[in-house]
Amino acid sequence: MDSQPDRRRIPEPTRRQFAGALAGAALLRAPRVTAEETVYEFTPADNGAGPLWDYGAAGVVRFRNHLYVPGLDTLSGYKPLNNCRWTLYQRDPDGWKRLLADEKERQREPCPIGVFDDGRLVLSVNPTLAPPEAYNGPADPQLLFFSTRDFNRPPTVLRPGWSTKFSLTEHTYRGLGIDGRKGELLTLHNGGNGTPRAFWAYLDHRGKWRNAGVIEYPIRGCYPQVALRNGAAHVLAVGDIVEPVTEWKKWKFEASGGRKWDYVFRRLFYVSNPAVDTRQFGGILEIANVDQTAGHITNLDMWLAGDGSIQLLYLVRTVTSRAMRDRFFPGVRLTRTLERCIIRDGRVAFRQTVLTGDEDRGDELPSWARFHATSKGRLYVLASTRSQATGKDVAGIRLLELTSETDPPIETRVNLNHPFVNFMTATERGGTRPSNTIDVIGLTASEPNVIRYACIEL
Repeated sequence: MDSQPDRRRIPEPTRRQFAGALAGAALLRAPRVTAEETVYEFTPADNGAGPLWDYGAAGVVRFRNHLYVPGLDTLSGYKPLNNCRWTLYQRDPDGWKRLLADEKERQREPCPIGVFDDGRLVLSVNPTLAPPEAYNGPADPQLLFFSTRDFNRPPTVLRPGWSTKFSLTEHTYRGLGIDGRKGELLTLHNGGNGTPRAFWAYLDHRGKWRNAGVIEYPIRGCYPQVALRNGAAHVLAVGDIVEPVTEWKKWKFEASGGRKWDYVFRRLFYVSNPAVDTRQFGGILEIANVDQTAGHITNLDMWLAGDGSIQLLYLVRTVTSRAMRDRFFPGVRLTRTLERCIIRDGRVAFRQTVLTGDEDRGDELPSWARFHATSKGRLYVLASTRSQATGKDVAGIRLLELTSETDPPIETRVNLNHPFVNFMTATERGGTRPSNTIDVIGLTASEPNVIRYACIEL
Protein backbone atom coordinates (compact mmCIF):
# COMPACT_ATOMS: atom_id res chain seq x y z
CA MET A 1 0.00 0.00 0.00
CA ASP A 2 1.28 3.40 -0.96
CA SER A 3 2.17 5.57 2.04
CA GLN A 4 3.51 8.42 -0.12
CA PRO A 5 0.92 9.02 -2.86
CA ASP A 6 1.15 11.79 -5.40
CA ARG A 7 -0.41 14.90 -3.85
CA ARG A 8 -1.25 18.06 -5.76
CA ARG A 9 -3.01 20.98 -4.12
CA ILE A 10 -4.99 23.80 -5.61
CA PRO A 11 -3.44 27.23 -5.01
CA GLU A 12 -4.44 29.09 -1.85
CA PRO A 13 -7.77 30.90 -2.42
CA THR A 14 -8.38 34.59 -2.09
CA ARG A 15 -11.45 36.11 -0.49
CA ARG A 16 -12.84 37.07 -3.89
CA GLN A 17 -12.06 33.82 -5.71
CA PHE A 18 -12.72 30.66 -3.75
CA ALA A 19 -10.49 27.62 -4.17
CA GLY A 20 -11.44 25.44 -7.09
CA ALA A 21 -11.74 28.09 -9.81
CA LEU A 22 -9.26 27.62 -12.62
CA ALA A 23 -7.42 30.87 -13.32
CA GLY A 24 -7.54 31.88 -16.97
CA ALA A 25 -10.04 29.18 -17.98
CA ALA A 26 -13.70 29.58 -18.87
CA LEU A 27 -16.17 28.80 -16.15
CA LEU A 28 -18.67 26.03 -16.61
CA ARG A 29 -21.87 26.89 -18.38
CA ALA A 30 -24.29 27.74 -15.60
CA PRO A 31 -26.57 24.81 -14.78
CA ARG A 32 -30.34 25.30 -14.90
CA VAL A 33 -32.40 24.81 -11.75
CA THR A 34 -35.70 23.47 -13.07
CA ALA A 35 -37.44 22.64 -9.78
CA GLU A 36 -37.32 23.49 -6.08
CA GLU A 37 -40.01 21.73 -4.06
CA THR A 38 -41.02 20.43 -0.66
CA VAL A 39 -40.99 16.63 -0.41
CA TYR A 40 -42.30 16.31 3.15
CA GLU A 41 -42.24 17.85 6.61
CA PHE A 42 -41.16 15.93 9.69
CA THR A 43 -41.18 16.14 13.46
CA PRO A 44 -37.77 15.54 15.09
CA ALA A 45 -37.78 12.14 16.78
CA ASP A 46 -35.10 13.03 19.36
CA ASN A 47 -33.65 9.56 19.02
CA GLY A 48 -30.28 10.52 17.53
CA ALA A 49 -31.21 9.69 13.92
CA GLY A 50 -32.79 12.30 11.63
CA PRO A 51 -33.98 11.81 8.02
CA LEU A 52 -30.44 12.19 6.59
CA TRP A 53 -28.69 10.26 9.36
CA ASP A 54 -27.85 7.44 6.93
CA TYR A 55 -26.02 9.91 4.68
CA GLY A 56 -23.64 7.26 3.33
CA ALA A 57 -26.50 5.47 1.56
CA ALA A 58 -28.85 6.63 -1.17
CA GLY A 59 -31.80 8.75 0.01
CA VAL A 60 -33.30 9.36 -3.43
CA VAL A 61 -33.37 7.32 -6.64
CA ARG A 62 -34.59 7.99 -10.17
CA PHE A 63 -36.26 5.39 -12.37
CA ARG A 64 -37.14 6.82 -15.78
CA ASN A 65 -39.42 9.83 -15.16
CA HIS A 66 -40.12 9.10 -11.51
CA LEU A 67 -38.24 9.87 -8.31
CA TYR A 68 -38.52 7.95 -5.06
CA VAL A 69 -37.59 9.18 -1.58
CA PRO A 70 -37.90 7.20 1.67
CA GLY A 71 -39.31 9.39 4.43
CA LEU A 72 -39.16 9.18 8.20
CA ASP A 73 -42.34 9.62 10.23
CA THR A 74 -42.16 10.29 13.97
CA LEU A 75 -44.87 8.31 15.77
CA SER A 76 -46.74 10.13 18.50
CA GLY A 77 -47.26 8.19 21.69
CA TYR A 78 -44.00 6.28 21.43
CA LYS A 79 -40.79 7.10 23.23
CA PRO A 80 -37.33 6.97 21.64
CA LEU A 81 -35.43 5.12 20.43
CA ASN A 82 -37.80 3.16 18.18
CA ASN A 83 -40.40 5.89 17.63
CA CYS A 84 -40.36 6.18 13.82
CA ARG A 85 -41.75 4.43 10.74
CA TRP A 86 -40.71 4.50 7.12
CA THR A 87 -42.72 6.21 4.41
CA LEU A 88 -42.23 6.32 0.64
CA TYR A 89 -42.71 9.36 -1.60
CA GLN A 90 -42.91 9.52 -5.39
CA ARG A 91 -42.46 12.43 -7.76
CA ASP A 92 -44.19 12.26 -11.12
CA PRO A 93 -45.23 15.03 -13.54
CA ASP A 94 -47.95 16.08 -11.07
CA GLY A 95 -45.50 16.58 -8.19
CA TRP A 96 -44.76 14.76 -4.93
CA LYS A 97 -47.14 12.35 -3.23
CA ARG A 98 -46.87 9.86 -0.42
CA LEU A 99 -47.26 6.35 -1.79
CA LEU A 100 -46.84 4.13 1.24
CA ALA A 101 -46.18 4.07 4.97
CA ASP A 102 -45.39 1.24 7.37
CA GLU A 103 -48.64 0.52 9.19
CA LYS A 104 -47.27 -2.07 11.62
CA GLU A 105 -43.64 -1.69 12.61
CA ARG A 106 -41.44 0.82 14.44
CA GLN A 107 -37.75 1.58 13.98
CA ARG A 108 -35.14 4.20 14.72
CA GLU A 109 -33.11 4.96 11.61
CA PRO A 110 -34.00 6.21 8.12
CA CYS A 111 -34.11 3.57 5.39
CA PRO A 112 -31.64 3.37 2.48
CA ILE A 113 -33.23 2.93 -0.95
CA GLY A 114 -32.17 1.44 -4.28
CA VAL A 115 -33.59 0.72 -7.73
CA PHE A 116 -32.88 -1.89 -10.41
CA ASP A 117 -33.11 -1.41 -14.16
CA ASP A 118 -36.06 -3.84 -14.30
CA GLY A 119 -38.16 -1.47 -12.17
CA ARG A 120 -37.82 -3.13 -8.78
CA LEU A 121 -37.44 -0.74 -5.87
CA VAL A 122 -35.69 -1.96 -2.71
CA LEU A 123 -35.98 -0.47 0.76
CA SER A 124 -33.69 -1.49 3.62
CA VAL A 125 -35.75 -1.54 6.82
CA ASN A 126 -34.96 -2.49 10.40
CA PRO A 127 -38.13 -3.04 12.48
CA THR A 128 -37.62 -3.42 16.19
CA LEU A 129 -38.55 -6.54 18.12
CA ALA A 130 -38.54 -4.62 21.41
CA PRO A 131 -41.84 -3.84 23.18
CA PRO A 132 -43.10 -0.22 23.07
CA GLU A 133 -42.03 0.49 26.63
CA ALA A 134 -38.40 -0.59 25.99
CA TYR A 135 -35.74 2.04 25.32
CA ASN A 136 -33.90 -0.23 22.87
CA GLY A 137 -33.56 -3.87 21.97
CA PRO A 138 -33.26 -6.47 19.21
CA ALA A 139 -34.28 -5.83 15.61
CA ASP A 140 -35.23 -7.80 12.49
CA PRO A 141 -33.54 -6.24 9.42
CA GLN A 142 -35.27 -6.84 6.09
CA LEU A 143 -35.18 -5.83 2.45
CA LEU A 144 -38.53 -4.91 0.89
CA PHE A 145 -38.81 -5.26 -2.90
CA PHE A 146 -41.58 -3.22 -4.56
CA SER A 147 -42.65 -3.12 -8.19
CA THR A 148 -42.67 0.42 -9.56
CA ARG A 149 -45.41 -0.77 -11.93
CA ASP A 150 -47.84 -1.55 -9.12
CA PHE A 151 -47.41 -0.26 -5.58
CA ASN A 152 -50.71 -1.88 -4.59
CA ARG A 153 -48.96 -5.23 -4.59
CA PRO A 154 -47.36 -6.17 -1.24
CA PRO A 155 -43.55 -6.12 -1.32
CA THR A 156 -41.41 -9.21 -1.44
CA VAL A 157 -39.59 -9.51 1.89
CA LEU A 158 -36.05 -10.90 2.18
CA ARG A 159 -33.91 -11.21 5.30
CA PRO A 160 -30.16 -10.94 4.70
CA GLY A 161 -28.31 -14.23 4.52
CA TRP A 162 -25.63 -13.46 7.09
CA SER A 163 -22.60 -15.71 7.47
CA THR A 164 -22.91 -15.84 11.26
CA LYS A 165 -25.21 -14.81 14.07
CA PHE A 166 -24.56 -11.43 15.68
CA SER A 167 -26.29 -8.81 17.78
CA LEU A 168 -29.00 -7.03 15.74
CA THR A 169 -30.37 -3.86 17.30
CA GLU A 170 -31.82 -0.49 16.26
CA HIS A 171 -28.25 0.85 15.78
CA THR A 172 -27.25 -0.57 12.38
CA TYR A 173 -25.08 2.10 10.69
CA ARG A 174 -26.08 0.14 7.61
CA GLY A 175 -25.16 0.60 4.00
CA LEU A 176 -26.70 -0.56 0.74
CA GLY A 177 -24.89 -0.88 -2.58
CA ILE A 178 -26.87 -1.51 -5.78
CA ASP A 179 -25.76 -2.74 -9.19
CA GLY A 180 -28.86 -1.62 -11.07
CA ARG A 181 -27.95 -3.11 -14.43
CA LYS A 182 -27.20 -6.58 -13.08
CA GLY A 183 -29.97 -6.56 -10.45
CA GLU A 184 -27.64 -7.30 -7.54
CA LEU A 185 -27.01 -5.76 -4.14
CA LEU A 186 -24.78 -5.79 -1.09
CA THR A 187 -26.16 -4.93 2.34
CA LEU A 188 -23.93 -3.98 5.26
CA HIS A 189 -24.82 -3.84 8.98
CA ASN A 190 -22.74 -3.11 12.06
CA GLY A 191 -23.13 -5.41 15.02
CA GLY A 192 -25.26 -4.00 17.81
CA ASN A 193 -22.62 -4.42 20.50
CA GLY A 194 -20.31 -1.64 19.24
CA THR A 195 -17.42 -3.84 18.12
CA PRO A 196 -15.39 -2.86 15.01
CA ARG A 197 -17.11 -5.47 12.82
CA ALA A 198 -19.46 -4.93 9.88
CA PHE A 199 -21.47 -7.87 8.56
CA TRP A 200 -22.28 -8.08 4.86
CA ALA A 201 -24.41 -10.21 2.58
CA TYR A 202 -24.48 -10.33 -1.23
CA LEU A 203 -27.67 -10.96 -3.24
CA ASP A 204 -27.15 -12.08 -6.85
CA HIS A 205 -29.36 -11.41 -9.90
CA ARG A 206 -31.31 -14.62 -9.30
CA GLY A 207 -32.41 -13.37 -5.89
CA LYS A 208 -30.12 -15.77 -4.01
CA TRP A 209 -27.79 -14.92 -1.13
CA ARG A 210 -24.55 -16.04 -2.74
CA ASN A 211 -21.95 -14.95 -0.22
CA ALA A 212 -21.55 -13.21 3.14
CA GLY A 213 -18.86 -12.30 5.65
CA VAL A 214 -17.39 -9.79 8.04
CA ILE A 215 -15.32 -6.62 7.59
CA GLU A 216 -12.89 -6.09 10.46
CA TYR A 217 -12.10 -2.39 10.95
CA PRO A 218 -9.30 -1.17 13.26
CA ILE A 219 -12.01 0.72 15.16
CA ARG A 220 -15.75 0.88 14.61
CA GLY A 221 -16.53 2.07 11.04
CA CYS A 222 -19.83 3.88 10.45
CA TYR A 223 -22.04 5.69 7.89
CA PRO A 224 -20.65 3.60 5.01
CA GLN A 225 -20.78 4.34 1.32
CA VAL A 226 -21.19 1.00 -0.47
CA ALA A 227 -20.65 0.57 -4.22
CA LEU A 228 -21.20 -2.60 -6.25
CA ARG A 229 -20.44 -3.09 -9.95
CA ASN A 230 -19.89 -6.24 -11.99
CA GLY A 231 -19.26 -8.36 -8.92
CA ALA A 232 -16.72 -6.01 -7.28
CA ALA A 233 -17.67 -4.29 -4.01
CA HIS A 234 -16.21 -1.23 -2.30
CA VAL A 235 -16.85 0.30 1.13
CA LEU A 236 -15.85 3.70 2.56
CA ALA A 237 -16.50 4.24 6.29
CA VAL A 238 -15.43 6.69 8.97
CA GLY A 239 -14.11 5.71 12.39
CA ASP A 240 -16.65 6.45 15.13
CA ILE A 241 -15.60 5.93 18.74
CA VAL A 242 -15.86 7.61 22.13
CA GLU A 243 -13.01 10.06 22.72
CA PRO A 244 -10.00 7.79 23.44
CA VAL A 245 -7.56 10.41 24.82
CA THR A 246 -8.04 10.73 28.57
CA GLU A 247 -6.89 14.35 28.83
CA TRP A 248 -9.12 15.51 25.97
CA LYS A 249 -12.05 13.52 27.28
CA LYS A 250 -11.71 15.10 30.73
CA TRP A 251 -11.54 18.61 29.25
CA LYS A 252 -14.59 17.98 27.05
CA PHE A 253 -16.53 16.68 30.04
CA GLU A 254 -15.78 19.86 31.98
CA ALA A 255 -16.32 22.21 29.02
CA SER A 256 -19.69 20.65 28.13
CA GLY A 257 -21.06 20.89 31.65
CA GLY A 258 -20.87 17.18 32.33
CA ARG A 259 -21.79 15.35 29.12
CA LYS A 260 -20.54 11.81 29.60
CA TRP A 261 -19.90 10.87 25.97
CA ASP A 262 -18.33 12.44 22.93
CA TYR A 263 -17.95 10.47 19.72
CA VAL A 264 -15.03 11.40 17.47
CA PHE A 265 -14.51 10.87 13.72
CA ARG A 266 -10.79 11.06 12.88
CA ARG A 267 -9.95 8.07 10.68
CA LEU A 268 -11.21 7.15 7.22
CA PHE A 269 -11.20 3.56 5.95
CA TYR A 270 -11.60 1.97 2.51
CA VAL A 271 -11.90 -1.74 1.78
CA SER A 272 -12.76 -3.72 -1.35
CA ASN A 273 -13.65 -7.18 -2.63
CA PRO A 274 -12.95 -7.87 -6.33
CA ALA A 275 -15.20 -10.97 -6.49
CA VAL A 276 -17.90 -10.63 -3.89
CA ASP A 277 -19.68 -13.79 -5.00
CA THR A 278 -16.80 -16.03 -3.90
CA ARG A 279 -14.28 -14.02 -1.88
CA GLN A 280 -14.04 -12.05 1.35
CA PHE A 281 -13.08 -8.39 1.72
CA GLY A 282 -9.36 -7.69 1.93
CA GLY A 283 -7.31 -5.58 4.29
CA ILE A 284 -8.31 -2.09 5.37
CA LEU A 285 -6.67 0.87 3.64
CA GLU A 286 -6.56 3.94 5.89
CA ILE A 287 -7.24 6.95 3.67
CA ALA A 288 -6.88 9.76 6.23
CA ASN A 289 -6.09 10.22 9.91
CA VAL A 290 -6.29 13.41 12.02
CA ASP A 291 -5.79 11.78 15.41
CA GLN A 292 -2.73 13.89 16.20
CA THR A 293 -4.63 17.20 16.19
CA ALA A 294 -8.05 15.96 17.37
CA GLY A 295 -9.52 16.72 13.95
CA HIS A 296 -12.71 15.62 12.27
CA ILE A 297 -13.43 13.67 9.06
CA THR A 298 -16.73 13.25 7.22
CA ASN A 299 -16.94 10.60 4.49
CA LEU A 300 -19.11 12.04 1.70
CA ASP A 301 -19.13 9.95 -1.45
CA MET A 302 -17.53 7.28 -3.61
CA TRP A 303 -17.64 6.88 -7.41
CA LEU A 304 -16.45 3.99 -9.56
CA ALA A 305 -14.76 5.20 -12.74
CA GLY A 306 -14.88 3.33 -16.03
CA ASP A 307 -11.13 2.66 -15.92
CA GLY A 308 -11.44 0.70 -12.68
CA SER A 309 -10.26 3.45 -10.35
CA ILE A 310 -12.25 4.45 -7.28
CA GLN A 311 -12.77 8.10 -6.40
CA LEU A 312 -13.41 9.18 -2.81
CA LEU A 313 -14.72 12.46 -1.45
CA TYR A 314 -14.46 13.61 2.17
CA LEU A 315 -14.21 16.64 4.47
CA VAL A 316 -11.33 17.27 6.88
CA ARG A 317 -11.11 19.72 9.77
CA THR A 318 -7.67 20.10 11.30
CA VAL A 319 -9.10 20.45 14.84
CA THR A 320 -12.66 19.67 15.86
CA SER A 321 -13.38 23.07 17.39
CA ARG A 322 -11.82 26.46 17.97
CA ALA A 323 -12.03 26.00 21.75
CA MET A 324 -10.12 22.72 21.55
CA ARG A 325 -7.54 24.22 19.20
CA ASP A 326 -6.95 27.15 21.56
CA ARG A 327 -6.59 24.80 24.54
CA PHE A 328 -4.41 22.04 23.07
CA PHE A 329 -3.06 23.13 19.65
CA PRO A 330 -2.50 26.92 19.67
CA GLY A 331 -0.10 26.80 16.72
CA VAL A 332 -2.36 24.83 14.37
CA ARG A 333 -4.39 26.62 11.69
CA LEU A 334 -8.09 25.87 11.89
CA THR A 335 -8.91 24.81 8.32
CA ARG A 336 -11.67 22.87 6.63
CA THR A 337 -10.97 21.16 3.30
CA LEU A 338 -12.90 19.09 0.77
CA GLU A 339 -10.61 16.28 -0.34
CA ARG A 340 -10.61 13.98 -3.35
CA CYS A 341 -8.67 10.72 -3.39
CA ILE A 342 -8.25 8.19 -6.19
CA ILE A 343 -7.56 4.49 -5.52
CA ARG A 344 -5.90 2.29 -8.16
CA ASP A 345 -4.86 -1.32 -7.68
CA GLY A 346 -5.58 -1.11 -3.95
CA ARG A 347 -3.34 1.94 -3.44
CA VAL A 348 -3.79 5.67 -3.05
CA ALA A 349 -2.67 6.99 -6.45
CA PHE A 350 -3.74 10.63 -6.26
CA ARG A 351 -4.91 13.27 -3.77
CA GLN A 352 -6.35 16.69 -4.43
CA THR A 353 -7.82 19.43 -2.26
CA VAL A 354 -10.95 20.48 -4.12
CA LEU A 355 -12.09 23.33 -1.84
CA THR A 356 -10.52 24.87 1.22
CA GLY A 357 -11.46 27.42 3.88
CA ASP A 358 -9.74 28.92 6.91
CA GLU A 359 -11.88 29.30 10.03
CA ASP A 360 -9.46 31.87 11.44
CA ARG A 361 -9.83 34.18 8.44
CA GLY A 362 -13.57 34.29 7.85
CA ASP A 363 -13.40 32.60 4.45
CA GLU A 364 -16.14 30.45 3.01
CA LEU A 365 -15.93 26.93 4.36
CA PRO A 366 -16.83 23.76 2.46
CA SER A 367 -19.61 22.03 4.37
CA TRP A 368 -21.02 19.18 2.22
CA ALA A 369 -20.53 17.57 -1.19
CA ARG A 370 -21.46 14.76 -3.57
CA PHE A 371 -20.11 13.37 -6.83
CA HIS A 372 -22.22 13.39 -9.98
CA ALA A 373 -21.31 11.66 -13.25
CA THR A 374 -22.95 12.01 -16.63
CA SER A 375 -23.66 9.19 -19.08
CA LYS A 376 -20.56 10.26 -21.03
CA GLY A 377 -18.31 9.97 -17.97
CA ARG A 378 -17.90 13.65 -17.08
CA LEU A 379 -17.43 13.94 -13.34
CA TYR A 380 -18.64 16.79 -11.14
CA VAL A 381 -18.76 17.69 -7.48
CA LEU A 382 -21.83 19.43 -6.10
CA ALA A 383 -20.75 21.26 -2.94
CA SER A 384 -22.28 23.56 -0.35
CA THR A 385 -20.30 26.20 1.54
CA ARG A 386 -21.02 28.40 4.50
CA SER A 387 -19.67 31.82 5.33
CA GLN A 388 -17.72 32.62 8.46
CA ALA A 389 -17.68 36.32 7.64
CA THR A 390 -21.46 36.77 7.41
CA GLY A 391 -22.47 34.05 9.81
CA LYS A 392 -24.79 32.48 7.23
CA ASP A 393 -25.38 28.75 7.47
CA VAL A 394 -25.12 28.44 3.69
CA ALA A 395 -23.04 30.76 1.54
CA GLY A 396 -23.87 28.99 -1.69
CA ILE A 397 -23.95 25.86 -3.81
CA ARG A 398 -21.12 25.23 -6.26
CA LEU A 399 -20.73 22.84 -9.16
CA LEU A 400 -17.15 21.84 -9.95
CA GLU A 401 -16.10 19.76 -12.93
CA LEU A 402 -13.13 17.44 -12.32
CA THR A 403 -11.49 17.58 -15.73
CA SER A 404 -8.23 15.74 -15.05
CA GLU A 405 -5.73 14.84 -12.37
CA THR A 406 -3.41 17.64 -13.41
CA ASP A 407 -5.81 20.60 -13.43
CA PRO A 408 -7.88 22.13 -10.66
CA PRO A 409 -11.65 21.82 -11.02
CA ILE A 410 -13.61 24.34 -13.07
CA GLU A 411 -16.51 25.78 -11.12
CA THR A 412 -19.72 27.70 -11.35
CA ARG A 413 -22.47 28.70 -8.94
CA VAL A 414 -25.82 26.97 -8.66
CA ASN A 415 -28.52 29.54 -7.92
CA LEU A 416 -30.97 27.94 -5.51
CA ASN A 417 -33.63 29.90 -3.68
CA HIS A 418 -33.30 27.42 -0.84
CA PRO A 419 -29.64 26.26 -0.76
CA PHE A 420 -28.97 23.01 1.05
CA VAL A 421 -27.00 22.72 4.28
CA ASN A 422 -26.51 19.00 3.67
CA PHE A 423 -28.01 16.77 1.05
CA MET A 424 -28.19 13.49 -0.83
CA THR A 425 -28.24 12.94 -4.58
CA ALA A 426 -29.61 10.20 -6.83
CA THR A 427 -26.42 8.20 -7.18
CA GLU A 428 -25.17 5.24 -9.16
CA ARG A 429 -24.49 3.55 -5.84
CA GLY A 430 -28.27 3.44 -5.38
CA GLY A 431 -28.94 2.17 -8.90
CA THR A 432 -29.73 5.50 -10.59
CA ARG A 433 -28.37 5.72 -14.13
CA PRO A 434 -25.77 8.45 -14.91
CA SER A 435 -27.32 11.46 -16.65
CA ASN A 436 -27.17 15.23 -17.11
CA THR A 437 -29.78 15.64 -14.36
CA ILE A 438 -28.76 16.06 -10.71
CA ASP A 439 -31.61 15.13 -8.36
CA VAL A 440 -30.99 16.48 -4.86
CA ILE A 441 -32.87 16.18 -1.56
CA GLY A 442 -31.76 17.76 1.68
CA LEU A 443 -32.14 20.17 4.55
CA THR A 444 -32.04 23.96 4.35
CA ALA A 445 -31.28 26.54 7.01
CA SER A 446 -34.61 28.33 6.54
CA GLU A 447 -36.75 25.19 6.97
CA PRO A 448 -34.91 22.82 9.31
CA ASN A 449 -37.80 20.34 9.60
CA VAL A 450 -38.54 20.06 5.87
CA ILE A 451 -36.98 17.75 3.29
CA ARG A 452 -36.72 19.69 0.04
CA TYR A 453 -35.94 18.67 -3.53
CA ALA A 454 -34.08 20.45 -6.31
CA CYS A 455 -33.57 19.43 -9.93
CA ILE A 456 -30.38 20.73 -11.58
CA GLU A 457 -29.86 20.27 -15.33
CA LEU A 458 -26.31 20.35 -16.69
